[in-house]
Amino acid sequence: MAKVSIGLRGWRFEESEVFTDAGEFKPLDEIPDDPRHRLIRLPILLDKPCDACYLDHGDEHIEQCRQPTVVYGEPLAEVLVCDRHEIDFLYWFREAGGREFVGEDTFADAFHEWYAEGNHAPEGSAGLEHVDTDPDALPDPPDQEEIQRRIEATAERAPEEDHIDIRELAKRANPDREIPDEDDAGTVTATSEAEGTDIDDTDDDSDSDDGDGLDEDDIPDLSQDYPTK
Repeated sequence: MAKVSIGLRGWRFEESEVFTDAGEFKPLDEIPDDPRHRLIRLPILLDKPCDACYLDHGDEHIEQCRQPTVVYGEPLAEVLVCDRHEIDFLYWFREAGGREFVGEDTFADAFHEWYAEGNHAPEGSAGLEHVDTDPDALPDPPDQEEIQRRIEATAERAPEEDHIDIRELAKRANPDREIPDEDDAGTVTATSEAEGTDIDDTDDDSDSDDGDGLDEDDIPDLSQDYPTK
């Protein structure tokens, strides 16, 4: 099956990994780790403004910020941009050193700092041509309440010994990074690809396990503050 975007362009999901044959979202414990992390993160991102707009206007004039249409980067280190500011991100990534931050926790911070210094894509910079192939055929991503309901339902269905510790998954995927224990937020990794870009996409090479069950206490805090000026 093809890869699709859900809610925002940029992150690509393998249809067979996230949807049932009937076209509905699979239970969370049946979705591989990387796409599950992104799917849980999506409802939060959809409520945020474009990062570049926010850097321009801040909280005082947040009503002037446009909604993001594209997400780049990893969960908890992603960049959200609207159609107007996507070209600034692409220029930063292609020409201004952004590529070196792929897979790093500082990916989003590096773009925010570059943009906050007054940098923009030069006139005539190339953008991307996104192709929407029947987006109305895909269901909307679950909202935060639905995600929570599914986590609780999965926890009730799975035996205690089968619960997945997201922190352990993060440590396994990132052995060189310090992952907080207990109730601290863990960090997870997933590389995104926008159609037509050469940002590395590791979906096809992922060794993520499908998981046998999720406990609501095992899900990291996937909230994130707006970028700062």
